[in-house]
Amino acid sequence: MSQNTAPRPPSADASTRGAAGGTLFAGVLMVVIGILDILQGIAAVAKDDVYARVGDYVYEFNLTGWGWTHIVLGILVGLAGAGILMGSEWGRMGGITLAVLNTVAQFLFLPYHPWWALFSMAISIIVIWALATDDTSFKKHGAA
Repeated sequence: MSQNTAPRPPSADASTRGAAGGTLFAGVLMVVIGILDILQGIAAVAKDDVYARVGDYVYEFNLTGWGWTHIVLGILVGLAGAGILMGSEWGRMGGITLAVLNTVAQFLFLPYHPWWALFSMAISIIVIWALATDDTSFKKHGAA
């Protein structure tokens, strides 16, 4: 006796589900880090005495310049995070690039605000990992 059952839709394996969740997490983190970078930049532009002044630092830069750098980078990171949340490929590629740039910027900003810079660098590295290990967009385009 045979039993007629409706075909099941293909279920995603655990790695695909994890990558999709990681990408969503990376998008949310990028929006949050973008907003916090903007606030960090505003604090540097509006009131220079918020951050400690360093003596002889190789990458010494005017705090107002750092503030504008963080504001612009924060806007771009937030936009890339929104692109990731919308599922766009440009958001993913831009997200990896901007997370790398944010890591470098936070490294250079390390003497001014060390704990926040280390935290932001760690978050950016998590974002890079999450976006780089998501292969669902490669499968969509037939590359994998």
